[in-house]
Amino acid sequence: MRSVFLALFLLSAPAAQAALPFATARVMYREVDQTYAAEAYVEAVKQSTVSAQISGRVVEVLFDVGDYVNKGDVIARIDEREVAQAFAGSQAQAAQAQATLVNAKANYERHRQLFARKFVSRAALDNALAQYKAAQAAAAAAGAGAGVAETTRGYATIIAPYSGVVASRQVEVGEMAAPGKPLMTGFDPKDLRVVASVPQYKIDEVRGALRAAVEFPAQRKWVQATSVTLLPVADARTHTTRVRLNLPEDLRGVYPGLFARAYFTIGKAKKLLVPQAAVVRRSEVTGVYVVDPKGKVSLRQVRLGEVQVNGDMEVLAGLASGETVALDPVKAAIYLKQQAN
Repeated sequence: MRSVFLALFLLSAPAAQAALPFATARVMYREVDQTYAAEAYVEAVKQSTVSAQISGRVVEVLFDVGDYVNKGDVIARIDEREVAQAFAGSQAQAAQAQATLVNAKANYERHRQLFARKFVSRAALDNALAQYKAAQAAAAAAGAGAGVAETTRGYATIIAPYSGVVASRQVEVGEMAAPGKPLMTGFDPKDLRVVASVPQYKIDEVRGALRAAVEFPAQRKWVQATSVTLLPVADARTHTTRVRLNLPEDLRGVYPGLFARAYFTIGKAKKLLVPQAAVVRRSEVTGVYVVDPKGKVSLRQVRLGEVQVNGDMEVLAGLASGETVALDPVKAAIYLKQQAN
């Protein structure tokens, strides 16, 4: 008789849980990756500040913070009248030097012919040759000066060095620009990485990590790192080493400066896991709604460990393997009140 009653109880338990108005999951031990977690932040692989290379008043700013800029786009312009005049003056000097060169060459050719007929002395010929060579050097210097002036004139138009997003704008129309003054800062959102600081005693484990994942808590997002680079320099103040984790391209909602956690897989371990959706936090209490075989719901306090790469939570105390928990704490709380009434 007792065995028949036990069999009926076991058969009715799943049916009782199936009638609940919320989904449930069974807590059990599973083999998962053993990870080491380190706090990190996001940085752009390509991030730079574009600065002015000439002095002048800013006459146009074509982009603002948040705008996407294509490589080669004009992002700002500086009044080029001063550099244009300098360019015109250098061109005139180059033309003058070229005319002097033509005259010196002709004079040298005449002296060479006259010297062949013995009408002029060797000293006169040498003097004409020296003047010709000096004119050649002056023409080359003037040409180089014109080239520098032309290049400097081009600095009045600020060009985007690569495609990206404007992160900050440090100049307004009408302000004076000076060499070295920052104008805009931008980054390429397609090429991001995470930088974590790892203590020295964990370096060997991180160096031998099988793989690594990155969590963005604010976005509730997990991604696998495409590669891991351990920098060969330690911080003498904090005794930590920086580790770079490259991210996949075009991650939405991820930008430089964002807080992240890096999880390095250093082995395997069996852990008691509960889905993160089942966890409810009330003030300083962390718990889950447990469903017994008869379908009765109760709130139980638990102590949790690390978040796993798949999003599940490690259970350190409060639950046993095989117990059932509610996956929707809100509906479970409403059901519990209905049971009490």
